[in-house]
Amino acid sequence: MRRITRTGAALSAAMIAALVLLVAAPAYAHNYLVTSNPEEGSTITELPAEFSVTTNDTLLDLSGDAGGFAIQITNDSGEYFGDGCFAIRDATLSTGAALGAAGDYRMEWQVVSADGHTISGEVGFDWQPDSSQTLSEGFTAPPACGGGTLDEATPEPDEASSSADAVSTVDASTVVLIASAIALVLVAAVAIFLISVRRKKTDDTND
Repeated sequence: MRRITRTGAALSAAMIAALVLLVAAPAYAHNYLVTSNPEEGSTITELPAEFSVTTNDTLLDLSGDAGGFAIQITNDSGEYFGDGCFAIRDATLSTGAALGAAGDYRMEWQVVSADGHTISGEVGFDWQPDSSQTLSEGFTAPPACGGGTLDEATPEPDEASSSADAVSTVDASTVVLIASAIALVLVAAVAIFLISVRRKKTDDTND
């Protein structure tokens, strides 16, 4: 009787662990911002070599075409600055630095984290250029790398592609966790069933 009780307790613990895995799976291992250049709320007087954001883990660019990544600089007037090009290096997303007249600016960014999910944010900073700085003209729309602006030839997404994008946000790590949890629950259920049958046979024999 004691052996059966201990076994049942262990199996119950396994089932509880599996349920915890199922609940925790959707929130698994997103990257988060570690540092940025410029820093949030800072005032800069000289252009840095580049504007950048760095996360805690390597960024995921499986396709090699930087799909899902973006970084852009705007001022309070809604003008865009820079050439629209950016680079992905390990955990860092960066773009060349260019700014216009003094004032408040915002660096908006989006990356694909190591677990396959897209994360985004923005960094606000103040630009007070000294007399040695070269100021740039702003664009009324986001610049496209290589020339022009993104709104010149951006196709409207159709319903099918939008659905495909939604499906692609389910990453492999989440699927593995869910599958493992389900398998653990099934194994526990089968074990409990077999123990119950064995116990019933023992009771019948004793009778």
